[in-house]
Amino acid sequence: MPIQRKPTPDAEGLWPVTITYLKMEERPVPQVIPAPAVPHSILRAEKPTVSFYRYLYDAVGRDWAWIDRKKLGDDALSEILVDPGTEIYVLYIRGVPAGYAELDFRKFPSVVDLAYFGIMPEFIGMKLGPYLLNWAIEQAWRRNPDLVTVNTCTLDHPKALPLYQRFGFTPYRQREVLIDPVED
Repeated sequence: MPIQRKPTPDAEGLWPVTITYLKMEERPVPQVIPAPAVPHSILRAEKPTVSFYRYLYDAVGRDWAWIDRKKLGDDALSEILVDPGTEIYVLYIRGVPAGYAELDFRKFPSVVDLAYFGIMPEFIGMKLGPYLLNWAIEQAWRRNPDLVTVNTCTLDHPKALPLYQRFGFTPYRQREVLIDPVED
């Protein structure tokens, strides 16, 4: 089970968080990442239901205090999920969801944002993160964008930023924010 990295709240109960924005301006040479040695597949969830998406989002993000999509109502989230510019890919291990990657093509035709990416807690430590990230980067570059972006923050897994950099993303901006946590 991962270590939760929830910060000490300030006097108003807000969390100080550093967000790092990264970009990749050239298609990288694909890394040789061994496929999982167990039955697995990556499937696109085409127009997933809000409840399935919330399951993925919470299962991957609960230990890292993911809150952005929790703040969206079902109608607003559904609009994102059915938009043709949103692509969600789920990694299954032995038929069980183990993680997901969300590619966002909605903002600009020449930019792909790896909007959400992660592995469920029960599967962390099995080297699935590098496998799925490599796959997602390849998928993002299939549309020949000018730029692929991602961001991470101090709430994420401590290996997230180094992993993105290892795969060719370069930090270009940092921002300090105060986050109002959502109570479950």
